[in-house]
Amino acid sequence: MTKVFDKPEDFAAAALAGFCAANADRVRAVAHGAVRAAPGPRGKVALLVGGGSGHYPAFLGYVGTGLADAAVAGDVFASPSTAWIHGVAKAANRGGGVILGFGNYAGDVLNFGSAAERLRAEGIDARILAVTDDVASAGADERARRRGVAGDLPVFKITGAAAEAGLDMDAVMAVAGRANDATVSFGVAFDGCTLPGQGTPLFTVDAGQVGMGLGIHGEPGISTRPMMPAADLARTLLDPLLAERPAGHDGRVAVILNGLGRTKYEELFVLWHHLTGLLSDAGLTPVDPEVGEFVTSLDMAGCSLTLTWLDDELEGYWRAPADAPAFRKGTVARPAAAAEDIGADAESAAQIVAAGPDAQSAGRCVAALIGHVARALADAEEELGRIDAQAGDGDHGQGMARGSAAAADAAEKAVQAGAGAGTVLSLAGDAWADRAGGTSGALWGVALRAWGQALGDDGKPSVQAVAQGAQAAHDAIVRLGGAQVGDKTLVDSLVPFVQVLNDRVAAGDPLGIAWAAAAARSTEAADATAQLTPRLGRARPLAERSLGHPDAGAVSLALCARVVGANLPG
Repeated sequence: MTKVFDKPEDFAAAALAGFCAANADRVRAVAHGAVRAAPGPRGKVALLVGGGSGHYPAFLGYVGTGLADAAVAGDVFASPSTAWIHGVAKAANRGGGVILGFGNYAGDVLNFGSAAERLRAEGIDARILAVTDDVASAGADERARRRGVAGDLPVFKITGAAAEAGLDMDAVMAVAGRANDATVSFGVAFDGCTLPGQGTPLFTVDAGQVGMGLGIHGEPGISTRPMMPAADLARTLLDPLLAERPAGHDGRVAVILNGLGRTKYEELFVLWHHLTGLLSDAGLTPVDPEVGEFVTSLDMAGCSLTLTWLDDELEGYWRAPADAPAFRKGTVARPAAAAEDIGADAESAAQIVAAGPDAQSAGRCVAALIGHVARALADAEEELGRIDAQAGDGDHGQGMARGSAAAADAAEKAVQAGAGAGTVLSLAGDAWADRAGGTSGALWGVALRAWGQALGDDGKPSVQAVAQGAQAAHDAIVRLGGAQVGDKTLVDSLVPFVQVLNDRVAAGDPLGIAWAAAAARSTEAADATAQLTPRLGRARPLAERSLGHPDAGAVSLALCARVVGANLPG
């Protein structure tokens, strides 16, 4: 259990501040992340890595010469928001473009992808590097669906070395793609991990059992087996990786035996003792193997094995010198920290233009409704987390509570500045995305911003404008997330809500009646997701575990719809 913290919601931010203070000779703190204290030369391709907190040394520990130029840190097990990624990427940019590297999780895909679009719109060449090494999460024929686990390290190390060597963006990305394609991982868990402030772990493994194919965000394994001797466990880790050996490969491999947070180094060395013989028997030659903690999951007990099938070029980059707080190879002359401005590290504050009296009244109404939603989600945090933990990482309740609280605070500040309904809702959406992180944060942020833009700030929005805003929110979520009805996501609850709301408004119903009918239908649809299996996101590899339980995102959306309906002015 994580025992050292103040407020649980401040855990990730405090850890980031402490890391930067402890490594001030190597890194410089920026908003929501860290960059090299001594940046690379002008024109260099920059590698930004990141994701949720709780995985140290990933991702902050990889910032340094020969590896990453910067890292962005979300809340525990939650993707950093689009705005956070964008800000850290601009701070890292040296003029050669920025590669955004992350594990292949839905929230990260959404937020890093959106940040890349924003950077490109500003004239910065931004590319996506989603690591897909986890063989337990999808078959070889669905490589793009695989999660990124401890394979993050060799892929980032090889990519960072190529960038350090001065290759241009296209050449670095070619190396990065080959490294990712050549990397495979498999992990096991002996016990689950516990989020800061929570009294129980996200999952448990029965005594005498081992969970196979765990995820690093607290997702349980895809199956269990009886506990086995170390020699058998070593073979269990290696066999799934050997099955994906490229045809004709000469046997050179980068090898990482990774502890997940609570497995002692001595235990890892026992496994390595057996793995050396197994690797030799398989005709493999380890190149600069690494045994230790590299991508953890808070206090999870377990380990993973990663192989990267090397060729001459990949081996050169894997063995190239690096000097980061948590990963060092060879000898690197550490340059002095730069005094120059190395980039913008914060988003500019939004400028609010005071609206007219009717629009300000509408803004106050919207802010009050968001406040009601935030209180309801705070009350439902534990239950939403429990639902999410059936096949996910259990952080949905926490993310929704934090995101909505931030949205309520931003909405109130916007009201005090005289904002209308559209601006209040848009700024609330931005704050929700920033604080919630993850997939739900990104989706709620883009939805509220789209809804706000549809409402505008010209007087009191009409009933038709509210319905049009709901449609705009729906369209934004579907465009960004790609989910459809039946995928077991919040879209299953959102689509019927929007349909009923628009139909009832078109029929002439007052907003209160139309909204109540839409919220009731949304709730029915959310409950019905219990009969579905997920086809997207982290829960997909554990689809059968999800059967019989509703989707947390659909449930929370329906809850918000009911709360708004109950508090709409007459």
